[in-house]
Amino acid sequence: MNLTYTPLLPIQRRLQTLPRDRERFKTYLRTISNTDGTDIDLLPMLAMNPMGKEHVTALVDELMSMDADGIAARAVADLANEHADLPGDYRAALIVADDLMGGWTNRWAYEFDFRVGYGPGAKRFWGPFGILWSSEPASVGRVKVAIRTAVYRTAYMQRHGRPSTLREIMIQEGRIMAQADCVGPMLEAEDMEHTRELLVPFLDASDKRTIIECLFGDAAGATLGFTPRGLSPWAGIALALHDAQMLAAKASVTV
Repeated sequence: MNLTYTPLLPIQRRLQTLPRDRERFKTYLRTISNTDGTDIDLLPMLAMNPMGKEHVTALVDELMSMDADGIAARAVADLANEHADLPGDYRAALIVADDLMGGWTNRWAYEFDFRVGYGPGAKRFWGPFGILWSSEPASVGRVKVAIRTAVYRTAYMQRHGRPSTLREIMIQEGRIMAQADCVGPMLEAEDMEHTRELLVPFLDASDKRTIIECLFGDAAGATLGFTPRGLSPWAGIALALHDAQMLAAKASVTV
């Protein structure tokens, strides 16, 4: 798998300097489109809020000051070598999505799409891009996790195909988060078993609504008018990570 890192944060920053008016939006569309305007070239930039306010500018500035693109580019180079046996030429990138004050950005709908819908085989797949959220402070750790999980997800889908059921998504996400050395999200032991029990009837579900409810919990589902199921924030994701870590630990002991 050949990966080329494309720095998009400076482009996002330049758009942020423009007045928040119709002309900024037009410039945004011209920037992300191909030369004749017939298609989207910089696909990850669809995740940004083109009318982002000052909090987005501040976060992008912090990320650029810590050389987030350089950190991500080095991680991509290392991981490309790790997956050299896989076919394909892809571009990788970081982008800031505005879940704090972006009126058209529902984080949980985006989380579903990034984890399930934009892998190899999807129409106009661009490559692995890491999402950094405007509601979360900049850190080297977040940059590394964002880009590493994106690359591992692309490699996993290359090998196994895109997941369709809750069970398949949890296996995928658990494995890639464990590979990327994620330390969270986590649940207390009692909540973990409560989550496991609640999710059993839905493991073969393939509809977006049920999967969002189960992966991200009641508070996330409420933002979309979904059904509360008695689940903590990130419940299904936390369970997936926990189970993948346990399997990895058992495998290392066996070896």
